[in-house]
Amino acid sequence: MKLITHIEYHTVWGQELYLRTGDKVYPMKYTPGDVWVAEIGGLKAGQTVDYRYEVHEGGVCVRTEWLSHRFTAGAGPVRMSSGKGAAEVRDSWSDVPEELPFRSAPFAEGVFRPESGRVWKAAGTAVPVFSLRTEHSFGVGEFSDLKLLVDWAVKTGQKVIQLLPVNDTTMTWSRADSYPYNANSSFALHPQFIHLPSAGVPEDEEYIKLREELDALPELDYERVNREKHRFLRKAFARTGRSVMSTAAYKDFYRENESWLFPYAVFCVLRDEYGTADFSCWKSCKDGESGHKDYSAYDAAESVRYAAAHKEDTGYWCFVQYHLHIQLLEARDYAHSKGVIFKGDLPIGVSRTSVDAWVDTGLFNMDSCAGAPPDAFSADGQNWGFPTYNWDEMSKDDYAWWKARLGRMAQYFDAFRIDHILGFFRIWEIPADASSGLVGHFSPALPYSSAEIAAKGFDICRCAGRKRGGNVLFIPDPRRRGYWHPCISAKSTPVYAALDAEMRSVFDSLYEDFFYRRHNRFWKESAMRKLPALLSATGMLACGEDLGMIPACVPEIMSEYQILTLEVQRMPKKIGERFASPADYPYYSVCTTSTHDTSTLRAWWEEDREQTEHYWREMLGEEGDAPDTCSPGICRRIVREHLQSPSMLAILPLQDWLSVDGNLRLADPAAERINIPSDPHHYWRYRMHLSIETLLLQDRFNADIREMVSASGR
Repeated sequence: MKLITHIEYHTVWGQELYLRTGDKVYPMKYTPGDVWVAEIGGLKAGQTVDYRYEVHEGGVCVRTEWLSHRFTAGAGPVRMSSGKGAAEVRDSWSDVPEELPFRSAPFAEGVFRPESGRVWKAAGTAVPVFSLRTEHSFGVGEFSDLKLLVDWAVKTGQKVIQLLPVNDTTMTWSRADSYPYNANSSFALHPQFIHLPSAGVPEDEEYIKLREELDALPELDYERVNREKHRFLRKAFARTGRSVMSTAAYKDFYRENESWLFPYAVFCVLRDEYGTADFSCWKSCKDGESGHKDYSAYDAAESVRYAAAHKEDTGYWCFVQYHLHIQLLEARDYAHSKGVIFKGDLPIGVSRTSVDAWVDTGLFNMDSCAGAPPDAFSADGQNWGFPTYNWDEMSKDDYAWWKARLGRMAQYFDAFRIDHILGFFRIWEIPADASSGLVGHFSPALPYSSAEIAAKGFDICRCAGRKRGGNVLFIPDPRRRGYWHPCISAKSTPVYAALDAEMRSVFDSLYEDFFYRRHNRFWKESAMRKLPALLSATGMLACGEDLGMIPACVPEIMSEYQILTLEVQRMPKKIGERFASPADYPYYSVCTTSTHDTSTLRAWWEEDREQTEHYWREMLGEEGDAPDTCSPGICRRIVREHLQSPSMLAILPLQDWLSVDGNLRLADPAAERINIPSDPHHYWRYRMHLSIETLLLQDRFNADIREMVSASGR
């Protein structure tokens, strides 16, 4: 069967229309009346096709539709006439809706109710779940603790609670697993966040004694908390597992989540049986029935057999996920009832030892790692260890894995932070066997061909390669033979120093063009092919982490798709600025005083005396020397200025809210830090030094926060 599509679209000179379905692109034919026509042949009865129209100019996509169109061959009436073996449809171009953020879930579902004639703004708090402390938590923050945090948000006039990723990160059962951006599953929730009594654990003498002991610790003891929680949960499963799993609610949960839940459960059992999450090592497991098996590559049929032979163990992990789902859902519903939403965090990376990589290996480039190029903070660049995405493969089913991931997230969150949004435009890709980011390259990219390089007078055999200790001008593209990327560190190599002045100038020209001009439209097209399909897949309000060295195409796309930007005063986006001014932030933005990757407001004040002095005079307009410490009065002033910014959302770390009160703030500001990005082995263990119950009783402090929030129009 053949599908013929028609769409009316007025182009300008040099533009053409194309139809894209999956990874296939069909050129369209112009007909009178500004109507463009495309044909898709070879469709079988019942086959469904999702497609979008694109506008191309100079060989690059410059515009794409917001929503896709769907056609099922032979199903139902068509939108135009149909002939023998053909169906014709007439489509209308799908634009990005105006005021898209106000069509997102918090507004569409009535949690937020903007007042007519008044600019809508809100305040919120950012805090990891593991950092929460209540009188009922078990040495770590739990999903049930979010209800008390919601109560505090309501008391202080806040509407948003922003969390770090909450996915399961259990790989080694050690503190190395405390890093929340290295999940073993992009779908499963972390068992550490479960409230044990609600999952069937009796609050007996043993439980109470251990809870009090663990909760008295100033920081999270990740290893012990998780070990003890699973010990209690195993006993609860032995007592109640069968009855829970026979309920209609559990069966519905399993049926709706089986696509990720089943392989996750099998993965967890194999991980513990082998003593490693590295599935490439799962090659010699001996079971009682079939002898030695190779589980290093996921096989659905073999996994079913394995699960049947390990029914209790796989059932346990499903049981735990069910209780986590119920508890987080209850917290979300409670928040909604109080006019508060949860904002989640979407990590850009996926672990190479995750269920995702095991089950859908083809979606990831396992021969490479994502990272960051060298900069002023890291001379060798950064290697994050995550495999890069095989976007071409992902596009074949219209990014079904991403849509499922976001759909899962949308069950609990009404807004989300896109971690490293630049990764949807391009990523710094490093060979998996390399330790340094210096031998990396941008992906996707437009590398130079051997002919282009030779035409400039360079001998590829002498100045290119990967295995010359970094002493090269060009490195090969790993997937396109005969294409080359300028080495980002080339100008500091002996081979560059040996060039004569003329050839050095030629290379400089190639280098500057490649890293600063060549890719802007290309990377914009790269993002346009992904983001509309992903952003329109759920109703979540989208916010992007767009800090650092960002190409010009990023703010263009974020503006076009109305993705809220992230604004941090000490990380200005305008060239030449030392600090950004909150008064100048765009409306579609999230402003904050600190992030989980930076020091808190008080600690930053004491880090760099020169910077503090500049801030004291330039931003606060004060004279004389800046105080040695950031007093509650100074903190209150900075917090108030952020609340009064034009930003739609002002979401501050809990530590910075507490900084405005001298009696509530932690004595040592350095102890408030959540992460130190320069330390790859950092132990993520910060916890509140006071309970949320205690915080709720601080009437003067809570009234102070509420007054500042109210006065700012939030």
